[in-house]
Parts: sequence; C-alpha cells; structure tokens
Amino acid sequence: MSLLGNLIWLLLGGLIAGLLYIVGGVLMCVTIIGIPFGLQSIKLGLATMAPFGKEVVVDPRAGAFKILFDILWLLLCGWEIAVAHLTFGFIFAITIVGLPFAKQHFKLVPVALMPFNHDLR
Repeated sequence: MSLLGNLIWLLLGGLIAGLLYIVGGVLMCVTIIGIPFGLQSIKLGLATMAPFGKEVVVDPRAGAFKILFDILWLLLCGWEIAVAHLTFGFIFAITIVGLPFAKQHFKLVPVALMPFNHDLR
C-alpha cells in the first residue's frame, strides 16, 4: 500500500516539491556556513518524495548546536515550509480520497519546523 501511495504522491506534486527542496539544499551548500542547512534541506526533500510507510522520529541527542540550528532554521525558512505543508494538508483533507495525503503533509510539519532534531524513518 505504501508503494502505491508514494507513486500517487509523486504524481500529485511530491516529486516537484522534493526536487525543489533538493535544489535549494544544493544552493545552500555553496557556502560553508550553509552546508548544515543544505544537508537538512536535501534530507527533507528525500523525505518529501516518499513519506508513506515512514514515521517521524525525534533524535534523543539534542545538543546545543542542534537546538541553535533548529532555531535559525525555524526563523529563516522552516515556518514557511511548515505553513505550505499545513495549507496543502488542509486542501487535501477536503475530500475523503485526499485524507491519506493530508495525513502525510501533517506528518511532515514537525520535520519542516525542526529538521535537526526530527527525522523521517
């Protein structure tokens, strides 16, 4: 079931969203300071391409750098990504057929807000 869900997800915009995350991550990796943020954006892009069958896992090792990077991420671009996932989640939740896709968008919100302390496995 997760294979079929991921294929339909890719056709309904998951591929484009994932590629945009990856391209943004590669662009952030141009500078040394942007490398950690670029890697998290690439991780988020790969998670966005196939969210069915995965769950959000919180990293128990929350160090000072991870918290600082999460705060910077949240202020700079995380809240916009989370709002986009919430918006698309509410749009998909309008119909019964779209409910599984809405659930996946809502699942990606914590990862979009704080990617250094969350992972999708």
